[in-house]
Amino acid sequence: MSHTEKMGSMATAKEATLHQRILSDIENQIVSGAWPPGHRIPFELALAEQYDCSRMTVNKVLTQLARAGLIERRKRSGSFVTHPQAQSAILEIHDIKSEILSLNLPYSYKLVKLAERRGRPEDSRRLQFAGPVTVLEITCIHYAGSRPFCLEDRVINLDAVPDAANADFTTLPPGPWLINQVPWSTAEHQIRAISAEGEAAASLDVAKGTACLVVERRTWSPSGPITHVRLTYPGDRHSLVARFTPAS
Repeated sequence: MSHTEKMGSMATAKEATLHQRILSDIENQIVSGAWPPGHRIPFELALAEQYDCSRMTVNKVLTQLARAGLIERRKRSGSFVTHPQAQSAILEIHDIKSEILSLNLPYSYKLVKLAERRGRPEDSRRLQFAGPVTVLEITCIHYAGSRPFCLEDRVINLDAVPDAANADFTTLPPGPWLINQVPWSTAEHQIRAISAEGEAAASLDVAKGTACLVVERRTWSPSGPITHVRLTYPGDRHSLVARFTPAS
């Protein structure tokens, strides 16, 4: 190999190393939450000066990040961290923690309300149960990084699941606990759009009137209704997917 060829090979290797370094640095800033959704990334020229490289190298990095869905490039405005959007299957009972981790964001959970009480007419409607019932009312918030991801409002039929009264929901969300403890035979989903108001807007840290997606689910065991849960997501942080096959 000639001296010129060696120099060209070294330059290519250096560019590849710089590309990976810049890519890793920006990814870490986004995944760690240091650059939250909506944050404007430094302009190409500033990044080129910071890393002592060409704007072409920076441009390739930003293009790769945009293709991965981590940033959005806006003409004349710059590049911005996107709002991650989780997907879940409509007909599955999904785990919120798994959704958040799939976005490469840290998961956390906060219990807001826990109350055991006699059922009210609203609880009977939610559980679709005509007789008297004792319920455990639970409100909690699931976080993706530092941002609220989902507000969970749930009632559990304690006549069907008496062990729930003694479960520690301060650290373990009720959804995974129920899946592990109680075999269910039937589930029903209802999906609708709402405008966030009052408690929901405050809990999700969004402005009143923000479009939200609500997923309501009832589950039954052979002995009767188990739980009804209302999951409220800011509309830009969640989507639902369904796959169908034609009837034979």
